Amino acid sequence: MNPRPPATDDEYRERLTPEQYHVTREKGTERAFSGAYWDCKDEGTYRCVCCDAPLFSSDTKFDSGTGWPSFYAALDSDAVVTESDRSHGMVRTEAMCANCGAHLGHVFPDGPRPTGTRFCMNSASLRLDASGEVIDEDEDQDGAG
Repeated sequence: MNPRPPATDDEYRERLTPEQYHVTREKGTERAFSGAYWDCKDEGTYRCVCCDAPLFSSDTKFDSGTGWPSFYAALDSDAVVTESDRSHGMVRTEAMCANCGAHLGHVFPDGPRPTGTRFCMNSASLRLDASGEVIDEDEDQDGAG
């Protein structure tokens, strides 16, 4: 699936939930431990909720204990761009989708090996694209799957 080109503000408002819009287009942050992916163990590719660009692999996801989905590397070095964020009286590194500019979260230098980097992302900015065919065990047991 190819990423969508960046959309207009009205198109984003129509396509995204209010929380997704706030996080990705207004640089908001979801509450810790509230997002869909903070403790998700499913395999697949995490894509930008705004444009569907592939951003992270579940292979690089780890439990940071922060309450947000965390990854030690982007899927590709060109998938995520960063810039200095001096909001809220702090100096941080903001992570954005390179394709559409959506705010994803922040990057910190306290991640695990091999990179030492922690991409601390908002679930509201991501969509998990499960890899391979997922078989529903209940369907398989009753012969319907």
